[in-house]
Amino acid sequence: MPFKPIENPKCPKCGKSVYAAEERLAGGKKFHKNCFKCEVCSKALDSTLCNEHEDKLYCKKCYGGNFGPKGYGTGQSSIMSEPTAQKE
Repeated sequence: MPFKPIENPKCPKCGKSVYAAEERLAGGKKFHKNCFKCEVCSKALDSTLCNEHEDKLYCKKCYGGNFGPKGYGTGQSSIMSEPTAQKE
């Protein structure tokens, strides 16, 4: 019977094998510690501060700004916008 090495899961970000000593979990997938950062701002993440969308990781602020309601996480608000002047 020939020897078959155990296949390690691949990191969705870089495509390389992820070993147990360096893995970080998000969205049911395993990432390298160095790959576990926000796609937009490159902020280092931990499992409590990350959101996953289509195999890409985001911090809460970037995720809200890209995929949340309009204005969420960007410092803008559609509710408190300045009133427009009415012409008489």
